Amino acid sequence: MKKILLFGAGKSATVLIEYLIKEGETNNWFLIVADASEEIIESKTKKATNTQAVQLDISDETKRKQLIAGADIVISMMPAHLHFIIAKDCVALKKNLLTASYVDEAIRSLEQEIENNNLLFLCEMGLDPGIDHMSAMQIIHKITDNGGVVTSFKSHCGGLIAPESDNNPWHYKISWAPRNVVLAGTAGAVYKNKGNTTRLSYKEVFEHCPLITVPTLNQLAWYPNRDSLSYIPLYKLDSAETFIRTTLRYPSFCRGWNNIVHLGLTDTNDMAQIENCNTYEEWFNKKLFFIEKKEMNKEQYFELYVEEAYRKELREQFDYLGLYDKKKLPDAFSCSADILQKAVETKLIMQPDDKDMIVMLHEIEYKTGNRQSAINSCLIVKGKDNLHTAMAKTVGLPLAISAKLILQNKIPLTGLHIPVVKEIYEPVLNELQKHGIVFSEHQIIT
Repeated sequence: MKKILLFGAGKSATVLIEYLIKEGETNNWFLIVADASEEIIESKTKKATNTQAVQLDISDETKRKQLIAGADIVISMMPAHLHFIIAKDCVALKKNLLTASYVDEAIRSLEQEIENNNLLFLCEMGLDPGIDHMSAMQIIHKITDNGGVVTSFKSHCGGLIAPESDNNPWHYKISWAPRNVVLAGTAGAVYKNKGNTTRLSYKEVFEHCPLITVPTLNQLAWYPNRDSLSYIPLYKLDSAETFIRTTLRYPSFCRGWNNIVHLGLTDTNDMAQIENCNTYEEWFNKKLFFIEKKEMNKEQYFELYVEEAYRKELREQFDYLGLYDKKKLPDAFSCSADILQKAVETKLIMQPDDKDMIVMLHEIEYKTGNRQSAINSCLIVKGKDNLHTAMAKTVGLPLAISAKLILQNKIPLTGLHIPVVKEIYEPVLNELQKHGIVFSEHQIIT
């Protein structure tokens, strides 16, 4: 009996676990789920007979290695910074590894060892990154196989709240790791636009978020992801004058979050400023003080820093999060980002019947001879409730499907990969379609 080992049973693991349980029953596979909370695991597995819940402190090297040694394949849904310790064990114990996270320098440092041991490490195998790579490369390869040359590539993706569950002034609710939401954009951004390289600092990322039209939806806005340039060689799109990967939000979210950033409410190294604060009001006022090094109340801030057309909107957003309530701050915090995260987790929580929504849009322009053409490819997926979310579905299914394919010896690759090759994306996209993850394409030929 083959054993699948999954580290992490959080928000995005629900659909992944259910798929692996079902495939395990069909293929006589056993699923072991390791997480800090046995209760959370069993809420996802429902104590299915072909599963085992293991309570684990991921820093417990002995227990971690024992679990990996007994597995046929390993999937990590842990926070990104913890993948490396799992990856090192997988190399040492000669186990294939899947993650939904970006390939960082630490994982990249294992590339030669992965290859030497004939292992397959498949990363960026979730939604974004993941489905974005696969769906984009399928289109790009069709274009280039027919003699076309891509001149512009824009890929947008966002985890949003569905219109029928949109009932707060942020037009957003948490469907994945809240820390990632709070710290989004902190690395700044770099991309290629009309032949020029554009670099944005953190404080510039949310300042001017262009609007975009998605069929059947209200207008959305986008902000650039941290590093689009590194994907140009991976996509083999040196010919493209524009290459940018972005995150989608509703426009009002971007306007509000821009103020959050400029106020320093996402700071991760400001304990010296805020250590004597006891309430949200004291914290907010202290951050206001550090803008101009003088006392300032929130109304003065709105007057000085917010366009008149958006002051009412921002007041409602700040009020909704309770940013200047007299409520006591969290018992433990080490920076403003901790405080803001608690507010976001509390106020922007999905209710049991809420539905989230995934929107992905590729805008690709290309030339075939003297003919200029464009393709827009769009995906919209809605969740069922606050557990079976669109985020959990679109992050979990690519991982689950690729795990099945590897166990069935249907991905004949070794080494460190992301899903930009046909051997990976074709079978995965084919099965995703069976689960309702289907793109609609609109082609324009001029």
